[in-house]
Amino acid sequence: MSNNKRPGTQMERALRGEVTPEMVRVAQVEDWQPEDLRAEIAAGRVVIPANVVRPRKNYCGIGRGLKTKVNANIGTSKGTSGIEAEKHKLAITIEAGADAVMDLSTGPDIDGVRRALLADCPLAFGTVPIYQAAVAAQENRGAIVAMTADDLLAVVRQQAADGVDFMTIHCGLTLEALERLRKHPRITDIVSRGGSFLTGWMLHHEQENPFFERFDEVLAISREFDVTLSLGDALRPGCIADATDRGQIQELTILGELVARCREAGVQVIVEGPGHVPLDQVVMNIKLQKRLCEDAPFYVLGPLVTDIAPGYDHITSAIGGAIAAAAGADFLCYVTPSEHLALPDEEAVRQGIIASRLAGHAADLAKGIKGAAAWDRAMAQARKALNWQEQRRLALDPQVFDQHAHTRDESGCSMCGPYCAMKIVSEYLGRPVEKC
Repeated sequence: MSNNKRPGTQMERALRGEVTPEMVRVAQVEDWQPEDLRAEIAAGRVVIPANVVRPRKNYCGIGRGLKTKVNANIGTSKGTSGIEAEKHKLAITIEAGADAVMDLSTGPDIDGVRRALLADCPLAFGTVPIYQAAVAAQENRGAIVAMTADDLLAVVRQQAADGVDFMTIHCGLTLEALERLRKHPRITDIVSRGGSFLTGWMLHHEQENPFFERFDEVLAISREFDVTLSLGDALRPGCIADATDRGQIQELTILGELVARCREAGVQVIVEGPGHVPLDQVVMNIKLQKRLCEDAPFYVLGPLVTDIAPGYDHITSAIGGAIAAAAGADFLCYVTPSEHLALPDEEAVRQGIIASRLAGHAADLAKGIKGAAAWDRAMAQARKALNWQEQRRLALDPQVFDQHAHTRDESGCSMCGPYCAMKIVSEYLGRPVEKC
């Protein structure tokens, strides 16, 4: 794409005072005034992931004052899934109400999988470019550490040209941050896959992180295609005991400095946040990120508030996610029941999305986000009126609603039968149940 035809990023256009069609669409969905949304994008507090080569009907806004958004991770793993399986997961992701999806493929034909998913995807679409660079180095040169800085940047450009809307770039993992990790040992060390690839490369070559050293080139690619950068948390804690240590905070400090460079370049940016964090540290972590990163939208994995629940980590994550989003986190990356155990199947994908959507909505109620309380009020009125059809329409997951059919009619349900509390009290108060 030649620069003289480049329309500019959403941030550049917002800074020029332009209200783009994407801003208008997001404003409609969020019940905002377009000009107010433009001002937040210009300030860097809101982003609209919208690669210029992949126009689509719907867009989502992520950031301060907007509904909490949810991302689902899918993608192949060597020998365990393929394109068709991941396309089914994408369909479930869309149907279950996620706002974004990330392709984390490390299996065969990464380009083919990404392009097939992009062709079917109406959502914001993200990737982690280092995965492809590392897999290619392993397969073509025999070792992950054989990848080069040019390889990394070439993958970023190729994925941007394919239409990827946002990318995780582990640019805050520096030699200095690794030294902090050495001096403050952890139980689980580094649990970020991208972070582990870069750590091995940096220590093997005794060189600085290419994403950090050549960040201006990353910015140039992002600006050309309007890719929203998601500054990755390579040193996120992988267990409760490792939370909020020196390595994590050192990396976050660097990411805050890189946020400023993104904004100077007119590049949209969000920041990724911690994984395992005890309840009493969740709010502090959110406030710290917002302070160090100047209110950039915050994208959190969970956070998971205990380590002991394999098979139930979608619940562990929803607990932390609700607290984090209520404190100011803007974007929740789902965690499935399969976390720490296996590649998620289709049902695990669904459960992870619903759990994160539930957490996000609970936080939106607490923050007073437009429309959140109205949804709950409508459900309460439908329950009062014993209007089961309306309750199903309003349910977060209508499919699960249908699994509990039993007896339901205007006299009550099979739980209470003729002893429905709302029906009895309405009759005694002389306020018959009314239809919605």
